[in-house]
Amino acid sequence: MSYNYIRHSEGGKAIKAWTGDMYVEPDALKQLHNVASLPFIHKHVAVMPDVHFGRGATIGSVIPTKGAIVPAAVGVDLGCGMMACQTNLTASQLPDDLRHVRTAIEAMVPHGRTANGDPKNDQGAWNDIDRMPRGVIERLRGLDERYEDIRSRHPRIGHRGVVNHMGTLGTGNHFIELCLDENDSVWVMLHSGSRGPGNRIGSYFIDKAKEEMERYHIMPYLADKDLSYLVEYTELFDDYVEALMWAQDYAAANRKAMMEGTLAAMRASGLPDFHLVKFAVNCHHNYASIEHHYGENVWVTRKGAVRAREGDLGIIPGSMGAKSFIVRGKGNKDSFCSCSHGAGRKMSRTEARKTISLRDHAEATSGIECRVDEDVLDESPAAYKDIDDVMAAQSDLVEVVHTLRQIVNVKG
Repeated sequence: MSYNYIRHSEGGKAIKAWTGDMYVEPDALKQLHNVASLPFIHKHVAVMPDVHFGRGATIGSVIPTKGAIVPAAVGVDLGCGMMACQTNLTASQLPDDLRHVRTAIEAMVPHGRTANGDPKNDQGAWNDIDRMPRGVIERLRGLDERYEDIRSRHPRIGHRGVVNHMGTLGTGNHFIELCLDENDSVWVMLHSGSRGPGNRIGSYFIDKAKEEMERYHIMPYLADKDLSYLVEYTELFDDYVEALMWAQDYAAANRKAMMEGTLAAMRASGLPDFHLVKFAVNCHHNYASIEHHYGENVWVTRKGAVRAREGDLGIIPGSMGAKSFIVRGKGNKDSFCSCSHGAGRKMSRTEARKTISLRDHAEATSGIECRVDEDVLDESPAAYKDIDDVMAAQSDLVEVVHTLRQIVNVKG
């Protein structure tokens, strides 16, 4: 086994980390030990090679629990994940200048800040439901009905953004890319989640969990208030799981909507006629699900990790300017059948903006049609770990099926 075995010093469960020789910041290690000290951890905590400090729980961690879920560990970007599709286009069919392809995607797919779901603040085409891509309306109607049922019991969640955020990219590390694989086939890859509605659900139940800890006088015994939890077989737990599953479904539908919009933009940009081949992946990397591990059914929270059962297909993106990978899981039991969700930050966003210059960013993304401005410096490759080191550290978790290199990048 290639994991680094870390024993919790204060009687908590073990931590098994696939970090190789890579540096893990002390704050992230402290978070991992805090999580491992929870009494309902099942067997151990698994740590992926892209691990770094996060809110509530470490990003790049896999947290199996029995009888409880920690909402802050699942987070607020519920169902965030990746989608990738292979086309029958090849590099030789693309124009030398891809700027018009990037601007066509930016003009079609709403991105940027939305001001609580106000479509007028999105950059991109559809500002009403009639402009959404084919197939989105049907998915949205069913999701909207389920959401209304959840909101009837928890009106504080609110309703903003359920319609307006569908098919939108957002900001931060969310992106849409065109890539080439090792055979020069063109792929479309994108990264986003449940957007504003998921954020509201996550934030609401994080607060409810803290209220429960105060109510039952448990808060003083927690190493971190963000480890407040909801107990299984309670009404609040059931409501959270229902809302969480809704948000994860919404996130997957959101990615499908953006994929449809991106493909439409590519066709409108004048590229040769093309179709999708059968290779397509749509996977969460920020979510919880009930799974069977070590002989028991448990809740598995993947905070920046991808499920990698034997044969599962997943996506591990690098940073802007770096390689990305389509992978197949090996079903490693010690990792709870998981792998990393990306390269992982090595600089905070603030540090990156202070450290990385526009010239550095331009050099690092040379040859890629993308934005080069101060608003994306915190997403520059230097802010992230080396993706080759990350992949080497998890060779017993996944095998590489395709290696992708970016040619177009769209950021929110």
